Amino acid sequence: MNVDYKSVVELVLNCKSLILNNDKAHQITVKGLADYVTQVDFSVQSYLTGALAERYPDIQFLGEEGQKHTLDWSRPVWILDPVDGTTNLIHDFQESCVSLGLWDGHELVFGCVYNPFHEELFEAVKGRGTYLNHRRVTVSDRPTLAKSLIMVGTSPYDKGRADQVFDKIKRLYVASEDIRRSGSAAIDLCTLGCGRADGFFEYDLKPWDYAASIVIITEAGGTVTNEKGEPIFPGERSAIVASNGHIHQEMLDLLAK
Repeated sequence: MNVDYKSVVELVLNCKSLILNNDKAHQITVKGLADYVTQVDFSVQSYLTGALAERYPDIQFLGEEGQKHTLDWSRPVWILDPVDGTTNLIHDFQESCVSLGLWDGHELVFGCVYNPFHEELFEAVKGRGTYLNHRRVTVSDRPTLAKSLIMVGTSPYDKGRADQVFDKIKRLYVASEDIRRSGSAAIDLCTLGCGRADGFFEYDLKPWDYAASIVIITEAGGTVTNEKGEPIFPGERSAIVASNGHIHQEMLDLLAK
C-alpha cells in the first residue's frame, strides 16, 4: 500500500470552507436521541469519499454518514468522521473537527484530525511520531491519576445508561485533579495526545470517533485500550480508555470497581 500521506492531509485541510459554512450547519436531520447530521457532514464526506477514491481506488471506505457496506478488514480501509462534534457545530460551539484514519489490513497506520475553528491539525503516521501544526508533540509525563486532568464523554446517544456512565465519571473526577469535556471525542483524544490532558474515558464509541486518534495517541507515546485493557479493533463499537501510559492501569482499576 503506497499512500502519499502529505497529500491526504491536504485533502482534509481543504474541508475548512465546508465546515465553516454556517448555512449548511443549520440544515439538520435528526438521526436519533442527541444524534444529528447536517449538510456540512454530507458535504465533507462526499468531497473526501470522491477525492480518496480517485487517488486510491483499491482502499475501502467507512464513513459515519450513509450506507455501511460490508468491509473486508484484511484489506485497507479509510475510516472517516466528516464532522465529529455535530451538536457543537449546530450550536456554534466551535469544537468540531474532521477525523480521518487508515487501517492497512492489520493495524491503524495513519490519523489526521483537523479543527478549522482553532486551526489545529493533528497528524500521525505509524512509526513517525505525532505532530500538531507540524510541531512534534508527546503525551504528558504525569505519574499518577491524582495529578492528572481527565477528558470524558457522556454517551449522549444512550441516556438510559446515564447513572452507569456518570458513576464512572464521578470516580475519575474524585480520583483526579479535574475533568473536562469538549463534546468531540476526537478532539478530547487529541488533547490527550499533545499533553494538555492525561487521560480519557467514554463508553460505546464508534470506529470513526476514535480510529484516527488512536494513531495520534500511540505515536505520541500514549496507550489506548477498551475498558478491560484489551486492544481496540476499529471494526467495532467500543468503550475507550486512553492515557499517557503512566496512569493507565490506575484508570482501568478504578473503572472496573
